[in-house]
Amino acid sequence: MNHKTIHADFLKHLKFKEQSLIDLYIDLREFVLEIHPMSNELLYHTHALTSLYTVSEKMGDAFCMIPIYSNHLNLGFNKGTVINDPKRLLQGTGKWIRHVPIKTISDFRNKDVEALIKFAIDLALEDTTANNINQGLIISKIKD
Repeated sequence: MNHKTIHADFLKHLKFKEQSLIDLYIDLREFVLEIHPMSNELLYHTHALTSLYTVSEKMGDAFCMIPIYSNHLNLGFNKGTVINDPKRLLQGTGKWIRHVPIKTISDFRNKDVEALIKFAIDLALEDTTANNINQGLIISKIKD
């Protein structure tokens, strides 16, 4: 499946969001996939409609995620507390996860956010124990 195509399970829920949020999600997703085209995309619908980008098929190997809430979205990092963040873009208070709030395209289409993503990819590649990495798969975990 082509990474540019959004999985039907995900689209089923995405279409109920505001159009401005959908457009922002689509561009942010493209940005992540431009940086790491062969990442696997894991799709979930729990407290948020979320796409995770991972170097393997494991959730634990994700380098970033895009959770879409009712009226906003974030660019989240599973290992955000250990990412080099000289511009202090990352927010949050969890043990590991940090995020960049995304309100406009300029919040992510810049060299600083690109550097965060690349650092996160390097971390994920260092930490993975998976044999099959960077396959470019789209895997839906959406159950409804």
